[in-house]
Amino acid sequence: MFFLLTELPKDMGVQMQVDLTDGRIGRSIILFSLPMIVGNLLQQLYNIADTLIVGRTIGAAALSAVGSAYALMVLLTSVLLGLCMGSGVVFAQLYGRKEHDRMKTSIVNAFVFIMLVSAVITAAAFLLLDHLIVWLHIPKEAAPFTKEYLFIIFFGIFFVCIYNFFSSVLRSIGNTVTPLVFLAVSAVLNIMLDVVFILKFGMGIAGAAWATVTAQGVSAVLITVYFFSKAGDLCPKRCHMYYSRELLGMIINNSTLTAIQQSIMNLGILMVQGLVNSFGFLTSAAFAAVVKIDAFAYMPAQDFGNAFTTYIAQNYGAGKPDRIKKGLRSAVFISIGFCAAASVTVVVFARQFMMIFIKPQETEIIAIGVKYLHIVGCFYAGIGILFLLYGLYRGLGRSAVSIWLTVISLGSRVLLAYMLSSVPVIGLAGVWWAVPIGWALADAAGLLYFVFRKKNLLLEK
Repeated sequence: MFFLLTELPKDMGVQMQVDLTDGRIGRSIILFSLPMIVGNLLQQLYNIADTLIVGRTIGAAALSAVGSAYALMVLLTSVLLGLCMGSGVVFAQLYGRKEHDRMKTSIVNAFVFIMLVSAVITAAAFLLLDHLIVWLHIPKEAAPFTKEYLFIIFFGIFFVCIYNFFSSVLRSIGNTVTPLVFLAVSAVLNIMLDVVFILKFGMGIAGAAWATVTAQGVSAVLITVYFFSKAGDLCPKRCHMYYSRELLGMIINNSTLTAIQQSIMNLGILMVQGLVNSFGFLTSAAFAAVVKIDAFAYMPAQDFGNAFTTYIAQNYGAGKPDRIKKGLRSAVFISIGFCAAASVTVVVFARQFMMIFIKPQETEIIAIGVKYLHIVGCFYAGIGILFLLYGLYRGLGRSAVSIWLTVISLGSRVLLAYMLSSVPVIGLAGVWWAVPIGWALADAAGLLYFVFRKKNLLLEK
């Protein structure tokens, strides 16, 4: 792999860039987003491989553990991913304004800041491991598996941060292909190591964890080597390596707000996970499977929304409000198309999808999962629009609006989940129905805000 890196042309990064401030709008956004969509689908394979092999070979208790651990890891890494995404908005705006030297200095300041946060989160995760397990209401059958799995997975937090930081830099200039290449390598490696560690060496759930951490480490190393050896003019030089109060302030403002938004979103999901766990490990195991199916189903819409952030940021920096408005209209139609296809597929093949993760004889677990998918799967368009609204407001530098939309979506979801599930005649179905209702409420709020504030939003810099 490192040999291949040395053979890549030095202008590879330039060749793979997509200029989002010029050309056909729909085509530009789709071309830019496709590698991100494929890349994040591959990233899901990290956890899919664990879930599939653990669920089919170790058992339902271990599957419940992986599902609970996944929810926690998403919360912890969401802070770092949010910081990277928010920093990427600053990079993209500076790139759109052709302020390349300031962009390089901002990369240096952002890297130091985000790595320090990563170190703090990793240390806290190890120190609070036992408390986190209690907080999650892990079923007693799954608790030992969860602790063993998390203790290993925490070592990968730093690798996740490294990979996503350099990915955000490359994506800010329109290069989504390079992060995909390295992520594909690590995803394949993860699956191979799952088979070797679990099936060949009998390492159990620890094998699944070490496979994931190793794969994450490989993707981090590869993208780091590429950036410093092949990114050309993008790589900061010594003259760019200084503290800039102004640029760091921009980075902290954008990245912190995005991190808060991501954290609130995943905190709400984690609270729902705790409620689900209270229904027992059968429900917990079913939820572990449907979360993976959900992630695959609406991942294209999520990454399309993330790509839309860069589109908005570059055009906002370039002072092209008309192109922003046209891009929003095109993006809505494209996202709804993604989601409609996902809804039909998931609803029709719900049982088959569940049996990918769950043994056929586990009929109760499968039935619980199918009911969830039949309810939530019909409404993926709701979260597709919400992802676009997140992307729009982040790209405009209004991450605070994204936070409020997240609060509305997840707050209402958590509140309704607890309220509806407490009604005997509704029960667990209330947890499922709370999901699309939360999406709809946030969509309405985000669209109304844009309609009434459109002129100011697009003209302010």
